Amino acid sequence: MATENSPLTTHVLDTASGLPAQGLYLRLSRLEAPGQQWMELRTSYTNLDGRCPGLLTPGQIKPGTYKLFFDTESYWKERGQESFYPYVEVVFTIAQETQKFHVPLLLSPWSYTTYRGS
Repeated sequence: MATENSPLTTHVLDTASGLPAQGLYLRLSRLEAPGQQWMELRTSYTNLDGRCPGLLTPGQIKPGTYKLFFDTESYWKERGQESFYPYVEVVFTIAQETQKFHVPLLLSPWSYTTYRGS
């Protein structure tokens, strides 16, 4: 998959260590009708830089509600760290498929922050 053309990317930073969160499992889903069920589109792991750049190809993106699931419990357990949140789900809406979307996650064992990046 050509990651430089992906309309949807994410970047996870481990704010406890000040380093990229490498090897964090994530899953991308889209809310689908009928029944408003989540359809899994992709699973992946963050790379050495804490990024997962090629979540969707330009042809896969369409207007709708999307969810990024981050398995934070496994990430912290692998580092011998207790944590408060077993997972983080970021749900967001894409209104125009012609735009690019970047969803950063700042993560610590006790908190997280996300925002729409550029």
